[in-house]
Order: sequence, then structure tokens, then C-alpha cells
Amino acid sequence: MKDVPDDVALVEAVIPPAPRDYHGVNWAGFRTLYLREIRRFWKVGMQTLAAPVVTALLYMMIFVVAVGASRQPVPGIGFATFVAPGLIMMSILNNAFANSSSSLLQAKMNGLIGDFLTPPLSPPEHVAAFALGAATRGIVVGAVTWVSVLPFTGLPITHLWAVLYFGAGASVILGLLGMMAGLWAEKFDHMAVVTNFIVMPMTFLSGTFYLVERLPEPFRTASHFNPFFYLIDGFRYGFIGHAEGSLFTGVGVTAGLVIMLTCLCLWMFETGYKLKT
Repeated sequence: MKDVPDDVALVEAVIPPAPRDYHGVNWAGFRTLYLREIRRFWKVGMQTLAAPVVTALLYMMIFVVAVGASRQPVPGIGFATFVAPGLIMMSILNNAFANSSSSLLQAKMNGLIGDFLTPPLSPPEHVAAFALGAATRGIVVGAVTWVSVLPFTGLPITHLWAVLYFGAGASVILGLLGMMAGLWAEKFDHMAVVTNFIVMPMTFLSGTFYLVERLPEPFRTASHFNPFFYLIDGFRYGFIGHAEGSLFTGVGVTAGLVIMLTCLCLWMFETGYKLKT
């Protein structure tokens, strides 16, 4: 048996190594970081939960009054019922992106990024904790928004699998995209560029408030290259049972984006992209 230095033996006797399961996953560290992301937005609930609901209700009131509550974009479906899933999805997208992006950017600007890098967490554990934390906020805000619009639309659920799949997929995708933006950005101006010139245009031009099939060419075809279109279209299908695009394509695009963005986030953490000086 090898001789063990007295000081090492003493440390291991007093502070035993942290237990890890047979897969080598630091579940305690992952859980701590995930809960930290949840508590971070839960402490400011008026800003993270109430404000998106008020915004969604204002959008609904404005568009329903402007377009007319009796108008039916889809036969048998009133405009308020048609637009409600788009507003719920918009809340999910915006809040999932904001959670992970602001968390990383604020840590970088305040010199606290070491708090994430120092603990024994691997890149997959970092990515999973940040992405799931952002997804949790997106799903919670989406659920609260859905409950808030029920008295005005009586929004039904016709295909629960589509609501769950596209809602969860969208929240994870925007959580990963926000993570990439938070790692890339060096100041809030950079984040504003991503929000104002990428996230917001792709959200508004994806059929949130209108049928894409009524757009003139080439805008109708171009809309089908917007991945947000498939997220909103599939999510709306889960409520009203009508889809403009191919659900098979939408399922594939959603899964493909999750895999691609996860790989990119893993690469950014593994290489220390804009994290290590």
C-alpha cells in the first residue's frame, strides 16, 4: 500500500470527497445551480411573472379591438382564440431568453463569473442547469399567461402533446440561445442588439398575430425558413387543431435546434469562450 502523506489523509478523513454517482454527474452542484437560476427570477416575481401577463393582455386587447373580435382567421375560430396561443408562446420565448442571457451577462459584468466556473461542474452540467432554469421560467410564465387569457377566450386544448412538446422545446431553445448571447455579449448594448434585431423580429414575423398563408410572396415562403414559425404553429395546433405548416417538419426543426444549440453551448463552455482571460 502506498504511503499517504499525513496532511492528505487528515483532510480526507475530516472532509471526505463529494459523492458522485457511477456516471460521474455532480448532481448536488447541478441542483444548486438550477435552483439558483429559479430563485433569481422568483425573487422579482412582479417583473418576471406579472409584467409579461399584463403585456400579453394589452396585446390581446389592442389586436382584438383593432381587428374585430368577430373576425375568424380560421373557420370556426374567433380572432381572440387564434391570437392567444401566439401571445403565450411569445411570453415563453422572451422570458426563457431573458433568464439565461441576463444571468450570464450580469455575472460577467459584475466580475462574478468565477462563481460558476470554480465549483466542480462540467460543461454539460453548466449547460443543463442554465437551460433548464431558463426553460422553467418560460414555462411558468407561459402557464400564468394561459390562465390569464382563459376568461377572455375560453382557450381549448385539443392536442396536449403538441402544447407540451412545442412549449417545452421553445423554452429550451430560447434558453440555449440566451446562454450563447450571454456568453458572447460584453455589455448590455450587445444584448440589446440580439434582442432587437434577432429575437423580436423572428417572433413577430412568425405568425404570432396572423396567418402566414395570407402573406404575399416572397414573404410567405420566407416565413417557412423562420424556425420560430414552426414553434408557434405547432403550439397553436395544440390548442385550436389547425396548423399552417407541416407538423412533422416542426417536430424535426424543434429537436434539431435543441441538439445544435446544445452542442454550441457545450463548445463555448468547454473552450471558455469569453469566460477565461
